[in-house]
Amino acid sequence: MLRVGLTGGIASGKTAVADALAAHGAVVVDADLLAREVVEPGTPGLAAVVERFGTAVLTPEGRLDRPQLGRIVFGDEPARRDLEQIVHPGVRRRAAEIEAAAPTDAVVVHVIPLLVETGQARDFDRCVVVDLDPATQLRRLQERNGLSVVDARARMSAQADRADRLAVADRVLDNNGSPEELRRQVDRLWDELRAAADADAGRSPGAHRGA
Repeated sequence: MLRVGLTGGIASGKTAVADALAAHGAVVVDADLLAREVVEPGTPGLAAVVERFGTAVLTPEGRLDRPQLGRIVFGDEPARRDLEQIVHPGVRRRAAEIEAAAPTDAVVVHVIPLLVETGQARDFDRCVVVDLDPATQLRRLQERNGLSVVDARARMSAQADRADRLAVADRVLDNNGSPEELRRQVDRLWDELRAAADADAGRSPGAHRGA
């Protein structure tokens, strides 16, 4: 099994890369999707979020109001850290369960927006970073989420800076261009990962990073 950590700043294109890798046959474990799962109605995670942030973060239907929660935690580092301490343990448990069910020769791609911030880079056999110019990132984030410049910048600044992400990368995918250009890079990346998985069969996870 080859364990790959995939990261990048918000609105960098991680989902597009993960979807393309999944189409090639990778087992994708998306931390953002799992973060939603662990705070579904009736879960201990949602109960803990409400205990910390109050019922104002719930919709009338009793689901987590993500935009409202975002307004609270972005720009308030202690609040954001509290949220992470609630959500991250559950996400990691589910990620481990999904990985354990994967075939032994699989390429398992963990999509982790906060991979650098949470110190997980060395846990993987390969780290892939989706990169783009900050101005392009800001524009895409505003367009995607309908955010003001101030709110978009707050979300970007809450993450590791570009240099810190690039410092952990074994492979960088440049997403400043078109979707087709990104897909061609992913195709080449898949060939590399598949070959590495075949060559590294039987090696312990993350062995080369501990050398």
